[in-house]
Amino acid sequence: MSTDLARMRNLGISAHIDSGKTTLTERMLFYTNRIRAIHDVKGKDGVGAKMDSMELERERGITIASAATYCEWNKHHMNLIDTPGHVDFTIEVERSLRVLDGAVLVLCGVAGVQSQSLTVDRQMRRYKVPRLAFINKLDRSGAEPLRVCDELREKLRLNSVLLQLPIGVEAKHEGVVDLIRMKAIYFDGDNGEVLREEEIPDDMRAEADERRETLLDAASMFSDELLEAVLEGNATEEMIHAAVRRGTLELKLTPVLMGSAYKNKGVQPLLDAVTHYLPAPNEIHNEAVDLERDEQPYHLRADPAEPLVSLAFKLEEGRFGQLTYLRIYQGTLNKGDTIYNSRTRKEVRVGRLVRMHSDEMEDINAAEAGDIVALFGVDCATGDTFTSGRKRVSMTSMHVPEPVIHLAIKPLDRKAESNLAKAIQRFVKEDPTFRSRIDEESAETIISGMGELHLDVYVERMKREYSVEVEVGAPQVAYREAVSRRADFNYTHKKQTGGSGQYGRVAGYLEPLENGEFEFINEIRQGAIPTEFIPSVEKGFQSMLKKGGLIGFPVTGLRVVINDGAAHSVDSSDTAFQAAARGALRDTYPKARPQVLEPIMRVSVEGPGEFQGAFVRSVMQRRGVVVGTAEAEGFARVEADVPLAEMFGYSTDLRSATQGKAEFTMELSKYAPVPGEVSEELVKKFNDAKTAKS
Repeated sequence: MSTDLARMRNLGISAHIDSGKTTLTERMLFYTNRIRAIHDVKGKDGVGAKMDSMELERERGITIASAATYCEWNKHHMNLIDTPGHVDFTIEVERSLRVLDGAVLVLCGVAGVQSQSLTVDRQMRRYKVPRLAFINKLDRSGAEPLRVCDELREKLRLNSVLLQLPIGVEAKHEGVVDLIRMKAIYFDGDNGEVLREEEIPDDMRAEADERRETLLDAASMFSDELLEAVLEGNATEEMIHAAVRRGTLELKLTPVLMGSAYKNKGVQPLLDAVTHYLPAPNEIHNEAVDLERDEQPYHLRADPAEPLVSLAFKLEEGRFGQLTYLRIYQGTLNKGDTIYNSRTRKEVRVGRLVRMHSDEMEDINAAEAGDIVALFGVDCATGDTFTSGRKRVSMTSMHVPEPVIHLAIKPLDRKAESNLAKAIQRFVKEDPTFRSRIDEESAETIISGMGELHLDVYVERMKREYSVEVEVGAPQVAYREAVSRRADFNYTHKKQTGGSGQYGRVAGYLEPLENGEFEFINEIRQGAIPTEFIPSVEKGFQSMLKKGGLIGFPVTGLRVVINDGAAHSVDSSDTAFQAAARGALRDTYPKARPQVLEPIMRVSVEGPGEFQGAFVRSVMQRRGVVVGTAEAEGFARVEADVPLAEMFGYSTDLRSATQGKAEFTMELSKYAPVPGEVSEELVKKFNDAKTAKS
């Protein structure tokens, strides 16, 4: 299907958990005639939302995996991705924003800007994604859209500008006032499909005039033509649209729309805003690196006639083999084409090309620059670049956060072992934040992820999709080790066993490194260590970082400086200098006062204001530090930094303390030293385990 690029939009729906993203997407699909009926997100009607196709998603009422679809609105072709809100599935948001041109940031009209909103905002900024804001749930008790607009400005530092005003809130929410056209819009019909325009209610006229002036002031900063027209009093709708669009594309303006997706209000104007203000693929600057020219930047053009460059951003196990989601940045991809994987340097044939509609697919023969499609039966990894082979380039990879929690799992019978291996192999390939390893000492299978819910979902999927019953051990925190002071080393590795021996001496110091993993600095002068052995020294130090000597966890934040050493003309070798570096770190590490670091989570607890005291107590009892509180219209939120080790079982305790009326989210904030008594306990436990095995 050939589409005019100017009429194409690639957008994602992103937000905090329970802001109504999937409900909003369901309405967007209904109004664009992609689905014939609106269904309940939690599947109460026995069907469930179209974009939550996984049984687990409908049971829990949350989005776990991002889902892609496409639709048409006002002669514009839209590729739409609905992303999860829970922080445990943040990689789904990350990889979606990596390939999308624009986004709709959904906010709850009651809760406003929440902790996960900050994370989504950071992801949008990382990939320079222009966005619209949609303030949802105006029918809910306590909804204050104007306050939420102010929070966008204060908390997210966005230049938020209202394009609409609500006509009533809570139970009285009837529609919106369009501040560009200065009309009141009401949504009639069984599903809000009939738009009725009227004059602005008299009691809202003064506020509408004032807010329109604010809108014109903000928009005119991006258009001299509009500024002149405003001064002369003859600004047109087209001028305002053009100015708002320019500000949005420059990431200097965030248009704010509002409504209630659940009550079918405000969705069609949002679709109009997507076509008016979000970018087409040819308006976004995309770059790859040229692998034939020392990875110099290679500017991509959204042109079907250019050599093919596309990115595999998501993998799924489909009924007919691996399903690879692909964003085409330039060129044309045809069914039957042979394409080239820049990472593996292998050619693959495109056997089947499809366009996705959640879990359904439509076969197509070709796709062009700017489109998002899927391939079947192509073996690759997330982040692989596919080209036509005429140009060897690679797209930059996406940001993948490190797991913070580990879990030991064991199949209950031998029959399940092979199925467990298949399940883990698939999930690790699909989700870069899900990791697996075999513990060298215990021989247990250890899975790692972003949180309890993340791992809980995968364990449940193993059971449902692979019939694997597993025994789950206690969750384990992903601690880190770090040195706290400088320590000098001067270590000689010497070994003579007849014939050529091994000799290498390294000297220097190691010290803490802030905001980094590992840094190696070579200050050798006058060839004390021959140049060819310097990489061996670095390799030796790095090999010791996987397992620290304090409690056996990875060492982070370490700078190693070598400034002296010695070599032997016969006995020095790559092996000898690696061994010298390992010995130097082993001997010096205890002198640098190593300490245990633990992941500190930013926890946001939300619920009725009457329980605010209970929120504070619940986090304080878990070594938490309260960093902020907010209360409005009977709704309270407490934000705190709490060690992950103290958060296990928190959901049960919170439900008990608040009669099940509160909820919480958490995400990794930082790593910090554990208190002395906790450190002593962890070290003792580690040493006891070592003694028991020896």
